[in-house]
Amino acid sequence: MADEHDVRRLALALAGVEEIPSDGFDFRVGGRGFVWSYPERSASGRRELRTDIAVLFVGDEAERQALVLGEPALFFSTPAYERFPLVMVRLGKVDLARLTELVTDAWQMRVDD
Repeated sequence: MADEHDVRRLALALAGVEEIPSDGFDFRVGGRGFVWSYPERSASGRRELRTDIAVLFVGDEAERQALVLGEPALFFSTPAYERFPLVMVRLGKVDLARLTELVTDAWQMRVDD
């Protein structure tokens, strides 16, 4: 299964990627985020970066819905994210080949945007 180190290695291997200083991970290409640590809100309202969960750009609502509804053990969303083409992926449940595909696809969509 994957972890934050795999995300970092995969993201930094892609052309034009910049890592933004963070307590977790935050990767951009052309100034646009494509994968970063999930900033979970605690009961007190404070944000806690979860490095075991990655937020991924997926391009559009149809893809977001397909992932969240098709593989709920792996992907999820929250009300705060539902208006954006983003999903959260549980890194401990995704294999490296699938994570490679997800990170590369997110990067490619931002490059092509």
